[in-house]
Amino acid sequence: MPLSLRRGRVSSVTERHPELVRVEVDGVPCLAYPLVTGPVEEGDEVLVNVQARVLGLGSGGFDIVYANLTRGLDLAPDAGAHVMALPYAPGQWAVRHVEEDVELPASLDGLPVVLCTVHSQVAPACGALRDVRVAYVQVQGGALPVQHSDTVRALREQGLVDATAAVAPCFGADVRCLSAASALLWAAGRADVAVCAVGPGLAGTGTRFGHGATSLAEAALVAAALGGRPVLAQRVSQADERERHRGVSHHTGAVVELAGGSLSVAPLESPGWRDACAGLALSHMGRGPDEEAAHFEAAFAAGAEARRLLTGP
Repeated sequence: MPLSLRRGRVSSVTERHPELVRVEVDGVPCLAYPLVTGPVEEGDEVLVNVQARVLGLGSGGFDIVYANLTRGLDLAPDAGAHVMALPYAPGQWAVRHVEEDVELPASLDGLPVVLCTVHSQVAPACGALRDVRVAYVQVQGGALPVQHSDTVRALREQGLVDATAAVAPCFGADVRCLSAASALLWAAGRADVAVCAVGPGLAGTGTRFGHGATSLAEAALVAAALGGRPVLAQRVSQADERERHRGVSHHTGAVVELAGGSLSVAPLESPGWRDACAGLALSHMGRGPDEEAAHFEAAFAAGAEARRLLTGP
């Protein structure tokens, strides 16, 4: 299916962050990423990608500003950038990558790496890591822009995430890396623990390996090969009506099967998680900690296990 683009005009700006702007285009909610399109203001004429909304996708069903025809044409690339993001695709643009600018360490030197197969695990995992330096590493499998995550933005504001890295094709973090290996090695020089996850809106076909969670198996293998200690947060649900996610999800099983013995699986229980996560916005598929207590507790347990690894074998 080709791109579904339409012309429109920005009728209002409803929320503005440095690298994400929520707008309405002819009254329809839309996301814009100034990093890609340049600045977006009320009254601008834009091209909007409407395909996700037309197809009726759930959490991913937003319109996206594809180009700003008023102030986003003939934009200059970043200075010194020559490696393409989304190469040879209609939206390609040149981005500076961390491998070009930083000498990375040779090893993770025991860095604990929490693996979150769904984005709603990130907040409770970080809730277990208060007063610990945390680097968030986003891999493909969900939303590609790190700026799309309200969770990561809030965690940074609360001091629970100190640095962010995006693994291609993801973008929009403090640094962009061409591989999970580079991202984790960069994180090792800036944090005590890495929390690695897909972005919001996990992609999935409902099949054994046809879902974005498999990216965490690659991250586990890379982390282990580089001397890190990967810990998998189990995805578990009490309320999900889909059989494959009720109880321990098939996503957990897929990552364990693909990563083999390269990772440890965190327990499902961790006393005190509610108090430790007080003040965090916990939401999974629109359900909070009362409906999905086991989900958030299991993610917190993975963060707690990573914290334990900092002081023990």
